[in-house]
Amino acid sequence: MGKAKTDRAEGRVALPADCRIADLATVKAALEAALSTPAATLDGGAVERVDTAALQLLAVFRREAAARGVAVAWLGASEALRDGAARLGLARTLELPAATPA
Repeated sequence: MGKAKTDRAEGRVALPADCRIADLATVKAALEAALSTPAATLDGGAVERVDTAALQLLAVFRREAAARGVAVAWLGASEALRDGAARLGLARTLELPAATPA
């Protein structure tokens, strides 16, 4: 199981390949650290598995970032992340980037 990685100075959070409830404490801590920066960058390109709890956490993060005036950008979003968000109707809320053609 991978861990979320964050660069506190830059507000960059790399989501783990296995982004499910078992690892959400680490992901939550990384996202909270990103909220203390002027801009956060989320990298979901490596996500292979994602569950409802992780997607809900990302939705709460987006809402809190907006309330605090923290700009959020995506560096990448895997097909698994985009598919999971779409199934739950959260793709628009999360403002995921469009899939890149192969």
